[in-house]
Amino acid sequence: MLGVLARLLTHGYAGTQLTNGYPGADLSLEGTVLAGLLGGTVVGLVVGMMVSLPAVLFPAHELLAAPMAVLYAVVAGTARWFCPDKEEIWKFSPFIDLSLYRSIKQRFKQPGLDWQVLFSLVCVMLEASRISFGRMAPGRLFFLDSPHLWTKALIVLATLIGVGLPLRIWNSTRMQRKLEEQERLLMEARMEALVSQINPHFLFNTLNTVSSLIRFDPDTARTVLLKLANILRRRLKSQVHFLPLKQELDFIDDYLDIEVVRFGRDKLRIRKEVDAEALDVFVPSMILQPLVENAIRHGIAPKVEGGTIVLRVARDKGRLVVEVIDDGVGIPDERRPEIYDSGIGISNVRERLKVLYGQLFSLKIESNPGHGTTIRFEIPELIAPGKAGKAAPVEAAS
Repeated sequence: MLGVLARLLTHGYAGTQLTNGYPGADLSLEGTVLAGLLGGTVVGLVVGMMVSLPAVLFPAHELLAAPMAVLYAVVAGTARWFCPDKEEIWKFSPFIDLSLYRSIKQRFKQPGLDWQVLFSLVCVMLEASRISFGRMAPGRLFFLDSPHLWTKALIVLATLIGVGLPLRIWNSTRMQRKLEEQERLLMEARMEALVSQINPHFLFNTLNTVSSLIRFDPDTARTVLLKLANILRRRLKSQVHFLPLKQELDFIDDYLDIEVVRFGRDKLRIRKEVDAEALDVFVPSMILQPLVENAIRHGIAPKVEGGTIVLRVARDKGRLVVEVIDDGVGIPDERRPEIYDSGIGISNVRERLKVLYGQLFSLKIESNPGHGTTIRFEIPELIAPGKAGKAAPVEAAS
């Protein structure tokens, strides 16, 4: 519509007579055909009436603009209706020579109608119809014409480009969005696969604890089962990949209660040093449990007198810093080169952080044999607006 107005306001063409102005702004045919191909006849009619309205009402009184818009919409909409695969519309190219070559090559493999060539013929036919009707009723319909054959060919080519080029651009954007959606779905599937590695691993160890308690301490076994039920219920209710740190710590509390029952309060001590301002920061779900389990299983469990695990969380310059510290047996020197890739816990956490944050995270392990291990990771801070607190750090001991 704006193109038609620009042509009329600058006086453009009147029939075949050139006047001062910019007739190239008028894309009423191209716009109506695009609407018909993409949306069908009804959409094409709506767009055609809108773009032809200024031409009919302005002093030029191009009365054939509206009937021709109907013709454009019906022909384009009918072509869309007959096309069995609507993806063929998005493949339409303004370069007819390539379409012909592709058509000839395809016909040798599988006989059938080439819709790219058909759409090109539709554009050529409609442009020829506009020129013919414009010649029969001078001044009643806008059209471009020339006595020179090559100029006429360029006019038709411009129509093909006016229809095909936007389709190409929009299709590129459409394919980009599809790729982004597929990447998102792939990332979610990958995350689900990584989380699914943790759930059976954790469940297996917990059930072993219950089986060892059920014979001589059934009341404690029942308590452990209730804690396990709370954990599984929370996991079933929420399948999101991120959750506030407070909820992740609630999950860890249930898990640690089970482990304390298993090892005894004199053998496993827990201390939490959590910045209150960090409680509303979003973290990947079940990101702490594998690290805590790793510290208990490989650090505290082999130590006869047991030990202490410190869970420390703080915010630092737009990043969340998480540390899991134990005073267990540490990591032998010969195992350090393979520590990031061995087992499920560390490798799983590292892979999940890599999937979620790319190069924006860091994961470091420092260990002193006989004195303990520190696992530290940093991730970008993600916090809901207005949720940051200003309370003092929270310290808890179990």
